Amino acid sequence: MIEYIKGELTELTPAMAVVEAHGVGYAMNISLNTYSAIQGKKEVKLYAYEAIREDAHTLYGFVNKKERELFLLLITVSGVGPNTARMVLSSLSPSELCNSISTGNERMIKGVKGIGLKTAQRIIVDLKDKIVALGIAEEIPVGGSVQAPVNNQVKDEAVSALTMLGFAPAPSQKVVVAILQQQPDAPVEEVVKLALKQIK
Repeated sequence: MIEYIKGELTELTPAMAVVEAHGVGYAMNISLNTYSAIQGKKEVKLYAYEAIREDAHTLYGFVNKKERELFLLLITVSGVGPNTARMVLSSLSPSELCNSISTGNERMIKGVKGIGLKTAQRIIVDLKDKIVALGIAEEIPVGGSVQAPVNNQVKDEAVSALTMLGFAPAPSQKVVVAILQQQPDAPVEEVVKLALKQIK
């Protein structure tokens, strides 16, 4: 299986990228998310998924592993093929999709062209636990507003430190996530210091 293709971006449309590697041009179907991320770049590295059918071999390209993981999860849902999965990832960013699934927002998913209510409900039911298990779910927002993703490594270390200091994990996590959303680049020790001032 092809893991990724790295090379010169020779052609780009909102639906396809041609990446030349060692003299071979690979046509890769992409989402609008990937298109936006690689626009204007000369060299790219796209994670690949190969859809092999009797009548066609099709390559799909993704700007990062998270988008590919979501794509692979989507195509496990009955009624969702590779093209529909790509349409979902073109209509919603990975974090919007994760938030829609984790909060059961079927209206948001049903807004994607080609997705009916039954399919939207199936996506939520089938994938809710999987996105959490894979660690690709965003922080579930309080009150349903979309929040920026946070640095999970810093978050986990800070929560762990606060727990060792005797604070309960749930309130610690809430405070740490809030701090990291305001200061995404803060190091662990800074986050812990700020949290200590805020935890009641």
